[in-house]
Amino acid sequence: MDYVYPNVLVSTQWINDHLDDPIVKIIEVDFNPTTSYMLGHIPGALLFDWKRDLIDSNKREIISKEDLENSLQRAGINNDTTLIVYGDFKNWFATFAFWILKYYGFQDVRLMNGSRKKWFEEDRPFSLDLPNYPTGTFKASEPDKSIRAFMNYVKETIGFHNKILIDVRSNDEYKGKTLAPSEYFTEYGQIGGHIPGAVNVPWNSMINEDGTFKSSGELRKLYESLNVTPDKEVITYCGIGERASYTWFVLKYLLGYPNVKNYDGSWLEWGNTLGNPIEK
Repeated sequence: MDYVYPNVLVSTQWINDHLDDPIVKIIEVDFNPTTSYMLGHIPGALLFDWKRDLIDSNKREIISKEDLENSLQRAGINNDTTLIVYGDFKNWFATFAFWILKYYGFQDVRLMNGSRKKWFEEDRPFSLDLPNYPTGTFKASEPDKSIRAFMNYVKETIGFHNKILIDVRSNDEYKGKTLAPSEYFTEYGQIGGHIPGAVNVPWNSMINEDGTFKSSGELRKLYESLNVTPDKEVITYCGIGERASYTWFVLKYLLGYPNVKNYDGSWLEWGNTLGNPIEK
């Protein structure tokens, strides 16, 4: 597929061939584990519950450096581990985990090309066992602030020709016809619409029918047709940051754009904040 960083993406076959590799650990990242991981998962895969393991339960914020260290150590993960993430519903929450792991300096994290649905459709082995590994030694780095955007920074970018916002939600959400995706109705803002100047490139325009990514040529053509080019600073957003991390992954790692940020506050923050400008 001629991606700029092809090693961050692994096939279902690659994972199948490395199920017994002691250096490789696999994590399934789910929004609702009872309808996914608990019904069967890749053998040896650990569970990360998005609401419990990636989000601070006391405030609307991603987990701290220390909490990530503790979670990964409990999962038996070291700094030299090759960590594979995959998830439910098209890998939204898996790419969110990938983004957090990179935010805290994890070196070798990779995404399965296709979600758990693809694994099961290929009739590959699955397990109901809950694995338990010896405690790991992973130590996180300080946050990489170059890959994250906050609301006030986003406000400052509006109108700059060398910065561009990508709204990766559905076109109906972008136009304010609906406030949230049907799958996750809590992602809404009080007012519908989009951040002024943002272009709409729905996340699902990047994938094939089986949930794998389109070729680099197709992806590059898609973004360049909308003037989303590598010379610009790109900020992605959605409802709560998970779909935005999907586009962030594509632009930064598959296409090699040098300056891409995920605005994980996204529409849940923007559309619920007094005084924020909104277009429809």
